[in-house]
Amino acid sequence: MHHEGLFPYSDYAEVAVSPDSNEAQIYTKVGNEWELKQTLAEHDKLITAISWAPQTNRIVTCSQDRNAYVWTPVGDAWKPALVLLRINRAATSVKWSPREDKFAVGSGARTIAVCSFDEENNWWVSKHIKKPLRTTVLNIDWHPNNVLLAAGAADAKAYVFSAFIKGVDQKPEPTVWGDRLPFGTICGEFSSPNGGWVHDVAFSPSGDVLAFVGHDSSISIIYPSGPGTPPTAHISIRLPSLPLLSLTFTSEAQIIAAGHDCQPLVFSGSSSGWTLTHSLDDPSATGTRALTPSHTGSRVSSGGPGRLNNEAFQLFKAADSRGQSKTAIGSPTSAGMTPVGQDGLLLTVHQNSITLVEPYEWSSTGDVAKVSTAGKDGRLVVWPVVGKGLSGRMAGLSV
Repeated sequence: MHHEGLFPYSDYAEVAVSPDSNEAQIYTKVGNEWELKQTLAEHDKLITAISWAPQTNRIVTCSQDRNAYVWTPVGDAWKPALVLLRINRAATSVKWSPREDKFAVGSGARTIAVCSFDEENNWWVSKHIKKPLRTTVLNIDWHPNNVLLAAGAADAKAYVFSAFIKGVDQKPEPTVWGDRLPFGTICGEFSSPNGGWVHDVAFSPSGDVLAFVGHDSSISIIYPSGPGTPPTAHISIRLPSLPLLSLTFTSEAQIIAAGHDCQPLVFSGSSSGWTLTHSLDDPSATGTRALTPSHTGSRVSSGGPGRLNNEAFQLFKAADSRGQSKTAIGSPTSAGMTPVGQDGLLLTVHQNSITLVEPYEWSSTGDVAKVSTAGKDGRLVVWPVVGKGLSGRMAGLSV
């Protein structure tokens, strides 16, 4: 499960995924099992991203075929509507705006297509943000005001643009990002600390803070001070782990991020500083913890994604990186922070890179109470993020 649309609809009973193919699949939860309900087949090439609008119940998919489709339920089927993206390279990411009246598509064409519905012609049209983009747009996120749009690109920069569309958006209230926001206005441009391309970007719940993760194993948090002025704080944390691929705010003071180390990490802080506090997973566990419902995979002693080859490979890596002659079982690998079990498998729930972290459930205070993660191992996991201590963090874990 590489490309996912983790916007569960109908009381978290449905999910849309694409298992590295040109088809999107909708699964429905029946008891403790997930059953395939629909297959959305319209793209010619690999689907790269899915976004499900929970209020309007519309799905948008984009693909390497340079197209996007908006899927609307009609009876027992889903009807596709073509989007006029007007791009000449693969679409890489897509996301509905908070009000679900438009969406944005990142692409390899050094372009962001902001799409809205043209009622007169009954199709979806796009406006392009191009400058100062110089390379592939890898990911995007919307500001809560439905107008500002953040983007992470392969030029090692994160951007904030205005995606205001006349006739669709109302004039937004002034924010720390600016008050005059015609379409395409650059409201911020920030670099990763060591030149790593930006895998993901996220606004805080208020929209007043921007965070992004880079391929240089860093996470950066930006506190803007106003248009045309340096930020109040630009905090960057270099990690001993492998690069992070996705992140989300659970509150103004907490971020959950995950990536190639196969476990969701929790960061806490403020404009005074941020720190890595703990992992939602328990890397010291044996891998036999109870999962609800029971997981579909099992720990095996040979082959398969997630297996770190064999003992000889581990000895080579330890000798190459640290000059050690033997790697201790249950200790982190030389490639990251995730420990390995006696069978050579990771001591984490995910057995391969986590590619997506999304809010799943909110508490009465408005903070995120649970997040979902999906990875290249085909697992979709729901994690509780409230509560202190290991028991509080692991309670209610489900796969």
